[in-house]
Amino acid sequence: MSTAVAQQMASYITAGVTPHHVCAETARQLSGAGFVEQDLREEWNGGTGGHFCVVDGTIVAWWVPEGSTASTGLRIIAAHTDSPVLKVKPRPDTGAAGWQQVAVEVYGGALWNSWLDRDLGIAGRVALVDGSSHLIRIDQPLLRIPQLAPHLDRGINTRGLTLNPQQHLLPLWGTGPVDDGVLMEHLCAETDFSASDVVGHDLLLHDLTPPSLLGREQDLLAAPRLDNLSSSYAGLTALLQNVEKSPHADVISVFAAFDHEEVGSGTFTGAGGPLLSHIIRRIGISLGGTEEELGRMLAASRCLSADAAHAVNPNYLSHYDPGHYLQINQGPALKVNADQHYGTDAIGTAAWIRACRTAEIPTQTFVGRNDVTCGSTLGKFVATSLGVRTVDVGIPILSMHSTRELGGVLDAGYLVSGIAEFLLDPAER
Repeated sequence: MSTAVAQQMASYITAGVTPHHVCAETARQLSGAGFVEQDLREEWNGGTGGHFCVVDGTIVAWWVPEGSTASTGLRIIAAHTDSPVLKVKPRPDTGAAGWQQVAVEVYGGALWNSWLDRDLGIAGRVALVDGSSHLIRIDQPLLRIPQLAPHLDRGINTRGLTLNPQQHLLPLWGTGPVDDGVLMEHLCAETDFSASDVVGHDLLLHDLTPPSLLGREQDLLAAPRLDNLSSSYAGLTALLQNVEKSPHADVISVFAAFDHEEVGSGTFTGAGGPLLSHIIRRIGISLGGTEEELGRMLAASRCLSADAAHAVNPNYLSHYDPGHYLQINQGPALKVNADQHYGTDAIGTAAWIRACRTAEIPTQTFVGRNDVTCGSTLGKFVATSLGVRTVDVGIPILSMHSTRELGGVLDAGYLVSGIAEFLLDPAER
């Protein structure tokens, strides 16, 4: 069994400790493959070939083959760069009873208990008073959120753990009196700017345990942020593979990895904002397109929304529909929901099955229980903003929204192969 794809995915995840770092790593790989960065404030580069743009924690890349016109259809892969996490508050320095602590708030639907008793680092970006921004990353053990010993809470194992996010999730990082500005001074100690120049920050905590292969056959991948850097990695890799092997495809390939999916996508860099539609419009105009031709382009387009799915947990079988268990290493899942939390329909299903058969990979289908509301993802936002058919897929994982999730080694490669074929499929329906 080849583990190369899973190990490369693990390296991508390790590099992408925050959405801003995901974008930096993705841009590095795109640039290395000859893609040209497009500043949205500047005149459009236009023309054929590969281009990309980065806006905060969102990155969009596209490949325009030779011979493309303003009515050539798009094949869009949508993923997201963010994961549930603990985010540092604007005034982070706090503490009590002789401990120095860091004030944090919960971002997204994190499993709070999974952050307890772990060695944590800090990473993200800081904004300076001159308008510039800089990435920061501290990978040495810096923070820890201590759990209360069972001697002081005798009923914890029978009653269950109850956490108040304001009271119980404050990490500690030292002892002594609390001084304002100490955390930022520590983070900026090895930079070429002063902590006094920092006027804003987007800083996140991250678990320092590296990804690992585990299990009797070493066929399981344990890692942070599999939701959803597994899909971001797969979309990027599939795009770059296709450019190398099939640069003269009959469709325009677009890879979009959005920020803020875990909090609803309703931001200017989220899938619910206008960023992708603006980029596609400018692609069409650069090809000499009119409104009529742009409409034809979108009508001939489709989107694959790639986000992690729920593998069946054998300890909690009652939480799953018994006819639609997802098994790890049995292929990516097609995600279906009658209430349109997922956008998959019959025609979209055919497009995905066709891609999987061409790639010679297995696939599965996920449907939730009728009495358990499923989550939603990027697909419906892309579908409603662009008016294109959208299919929802993703690799099965366990412990979704934990600091450390579990997926399958084989599924990593399967997802790359399935996305690569979806991007090349010229069928217009």
